Amino acid sequence: MAKKGDWVLTHSIVLTPEQRAAQVPEDTHRVPLEMWIKGRLTEDAEIGDTVEIVTRTQRRVKGRLIEVNPRYTHDYGEFVPELLEIGDTVRGILFGGDGK
Repeated sequence: MAKKGDWVLTHSIVLTPEQRAAQVPEDTHRVPLEMWIKGRLTEDAEIGDTVEIVTRTQRRVKGRLIEVNPRYTHDYGEFVPELLEIGDTVRGILFGGDGK
């Protein structure tokens, strides 16, 4: 159960595929335009409920409650050894030495 004031993530459909503009690319036109927004709950709710939140910019937005206290899960992908070598080379050029 999420409580009023909890920091949450919501999801909503802004445009269905039928509402998308005709000039967008075909692969874009086939899918809905979706929106994920974080903010503070205005009332207690359960995951999956339609809720209202207040964003950091004080906008009031409605959406389906996805997660309480969402965390960042993105990263920069797999390690690329060549980038480490490039960094060492650049440091060597800029600051002298072998950069290690």
